[in-house]
Amino acid sequence: MSKEKAGDDYALSRVPSNVRRPMWEVLVIRLGCLACVSQVMLGAALGYGMTFWGAFWATMFGSVILQAVSFAIGAAAAKEGLSTSLLSRWSGFGKAGSSIIGGIIAISLMGWFGIQNSVFAEGIYKATGIFNMQIWSAITGLVVTIIVVYGYKVLSLTADVTLPLFLCTMVYAGFKLLSGHDIGNLIMTAQPAGKILSMGAATTMVAGGFITGAIITPDLSRYMKGPKDVFAATVVSTFVGELTINLLGVLMALAVRTSDIVSIMLSITGWLGAGIVIFSTLKINDINLYSASLGITNMIDAIFNIKLNRAAATWGIGIFSTILSMLGIINYFQSFLTLLGVTLPPVAGIIFVDYYILKRDRKLLEATRHDENLPESCEIINPIAIVAWIIASIIGKFINIGIPAIMSLLAGAIIYYLVSIIYKAVTKSEKIEFKRTVDI
Repeated sequence: MSKEKAGDDYALSRVPSNVRRPMWEVLVIRLGCLACVSQVMLGAALGYGMTFWGAFWATMFGSVILQAVSFAIGAAAAKEGLSTSLLSRWSGFGKAGSSIIGGIIAISLMGWFGIQNSVFAEGIYKATGIFNMQIWSAITGLVVTIIVVYGYKVLSLTADVTLPLFLCTMVYAGFKLLSGHDIGNLIMTAQPAGKILSMGAATTMVAGGFITGAIITPDLSRYMKGPKDVFAATVVSTFVGELTINLLGVLMALAVRTSDIVSIMLSITGWLGAGIVIFSTLKINDINLYSASLGITNMIDAIFNIKLNRAAATWGIGIFSTILSMLGIINYFQSFLTLLGVTLPPVAGIIFVDYYILKRDRKLLEATRHDENLPESCEIINPIAIVAWIIASIIGKFINIGIPAIMSLLAGAIIYYLVSIIYKAVTKSEKIEFKRTVDI
């Protein structure tokens, strides 16, 4: 039985060239991650606290950040056939360091799973009026968990079904919005109904809203055939999914005067449209759970040297995340986005510097790429990367200069590069390297 059929999906190995997928197939999955109800929620949050043009520029700035991050590390993953967690082992963090990063990303994704699952459950509860939120959260969480257990192929099938339904619903909602309101007034003069958002906070919400998705781009792009495919897929998905859907959510919030997405969709499209939009959470939530399972699998392997099957990890994470949604994590949506917007970007900055600039383990990766094996050794941990990540996160959180998401991303990359170069000069080493292990 192949690793893919066993539900492992190459969690601890390279994706072989003979199972790589066409660009459009991965694009559909990725577009499904962005063109989803959480983007409408984000757009509604922006429209509730900003004018249309303020929200436009916040979305544009945030989208540029996401595109740059997604392509940079996604292209490396397509070249190497490695998930985010495995790529980080040979791109800055080492085995133990990658376990920390994998664990943090998994925790973030479990939070997103709880948010999305709560939206799904709330929509079904309001539509049916039976049971309660907790019961529906348990049911919907179990459904998504079962889907993800079967891996990439079922993720693709889910996106093929839900994405067209969602896009058609949003087109219809846009048409209804245009016909029922003065679109010129909404764009040019309409004022937000809620507390005013600053540009920095709004841009961080946009970047933070999908920064985890950008960082886990390798989990999907490792199935692509090369960097060109990654560039095409990330450009289309980021700007179509992020810009278009967000701005439609902004207009809806300005028109309906609320940030409650269920109320917005009900007022514009009725229960059928609202149901389809809510149902679309399946296609983003299965990716959340899928990538979380890859991160946890890597973490367990790195810490305990146990080759945990990805499907088994999925069951454990799915059940735990479902409990989070039953406890009402949806109430912390906006603050959760802001926190992600400053703590996760430094990870991508460090991976970028190590893989593309310092190239510390590139020769090892290149030497084993043709045979589609992993290098025979890796660093145990790179303390410079860990320190750079912590400092960059603190800078993004507490130094209010510019856009926090950009600040933390650049800080992570710059600090890691400078300290690495200083370490090399002080130690007079030919190569920046720490203690290695052959137990990969």
